[in-house]
This record gives sequence, C-alpha cells and structure tokens, in this order.
Amino acid sequence: MINFFKNFSKDESGAVTVDWVVLTAAVVGLAVAAYSSIETGATGLTASTNTFMGEQAPGAVGGGEGGGEEG
Repeated sequence: MINFFKNFSKDESGAVTVDWVVLTAAVVGLAVAAYSSIETGATGLTASTNTFMGEQAPGAVGGGEGGGEEG
C-alpha cells in the first residue's frame, strides 16, 4: 500500500490535464469579462441612438417638406 502512494505521487500523467483545465478556465474567464464589457458599451450606444432617433422630426432630413431634393 505504501508503494502505491509512492508511485501515485511520482506519476505525472495527469499534470498536463490539470494544466489544460486551468488554462481553459482562464480563457473562459477572459471571454466572460470581454463579453460583459462589450455588452455594456453596446447597450449604451443603443440607448444613445434610440434617444437621438426619437428626437428627430420626420421629413426634417434635406430641409424640405418631403425630405427630398428640390427641383
């Protein structure tokens, strides 16, 4: 039984798996952080665009009643 524990402690075959799990967790964490940052910026931009578009009067583009070019 003591030999089993000695061999188990010297065995490094699972070390690569542990390294990959830690690396993958770090990449997922960075992706979540980037997503939340992008989502916050996109939400603010959408709200600003909505406010700007809501303040515009229909037909005001181009300066005329119909919004097109005059003759």
